Amino acid sequence: MDTATSSVPVARTSLLRPILVGGALAGTFDLTSAFITFGLGVPRGIAGGLLGRQAAIHGGAGTWILGVVLHYFIAYSAAAIYCLSSRRLGFLKDHWLVCGLFYGIAVFLVMNLVVLPLCAYHSMGPYQYRDLVQGLLVHMLIIGLPISLSLNRLGER
Repeated sequence: MDTATSSVPVARTSLLRPILVGGALAGTFDLTSAFITFGLGVPRGIAGGLLGRQAAIHGGAGTWILGVVLHYFIAYSAAAIYCLSSRRLGFLKDHWLVCGLFYGIAVFLVMNLVVLPLCAYHSMGPYQYRDLVQGLLVHMLIIGLPISLSLNRLGER
């Protein structure tokens, strides 16, 4: 009876490290990529999805910090969804390379087809081919792969 009760907390906390590391890596890589591509004002644009375009443009340091917090919230959420899904779908951990690439595509699609249309910008395209390819590759390589790799390396055996 002691073994069963003590194994439950261990099973629940064993995904904490891959979620934290995967979310931190994906969030940092993505934010760095966005800074290089679009400049240091990117977090204000992220916060604008919640506050609206005018509030983001005229916002100060607090708006910038809110954008960074929202960005990392999304990255940690993506990592948590992947890691928690691996409990039922064991192939996510076993085939981390392919699954990570496809998960990056899924994150890209959710962001562009669900999150952006529902945010204050109501963004719905049209999309330039170059931007579409760049977005897919970025999400595959610097979001999906770090999350799946962190689960593969840090998840329970």
